[in-house]
Amino acid sequence: MTSPAHLPAAASPAPRYFWEDFPVGQVREFGAYRVTRDAILAFAREFDPQPFHLDDTAAEASLFGRLAASGWHTCAMAMRMMCDAYLLESASLGSPGLEKLSWKKPVYPGDTLHVRLEVLESRALASRPGVGMVRSRWEVMNQDDETVLTMEGYGMFRRRASAPT
Repeated sequence: MTSPAHLPAAASPAPRYFWEDFPVGQVREFGAYRVTRDAILAFAREFDPQPFHLDDTAAEASLFGRLAASGWHTCAMAMRMMCDAYLLESASLGSPGLEKLSWKKPVYPGDTLHVRLEVLESRALASRPGVGMVRSRWEVMNQDDETVLTMEGYGMFRRRASAPT
């Protein structure tokens, strides 16, 4: 998959994945997101205009040694891969947030990223019986299987039992 252009959202099909489809211990691996120089520059211009994300000379003088993607761009690419792999086909109700986020290695133009997701916890919400909470750990890796980003956080999903018939 190459970096997609901004496409309009298609009508959502009936959900395929519900809270019950994310048992503790489950591991999903997905993605093959090619990082381009143009995408790094576009993201940095709009959201993280630090010199080492925009300028080759500044990047060479930085700890990165060459032009590198913003960590926030890496998070956005991970989110895109999650959407494409399962979220857009799920009964997702959003997320209350992340607990941990760590940028382990720089992401460079030409890298190809993929994701490993592990379900750490899963519980029904007592306050909302039709909703389940899933705590996951995501590892984003490059083409050499080097971890470039880790994060842990929550997702909320409608429970299958509460889905309209």
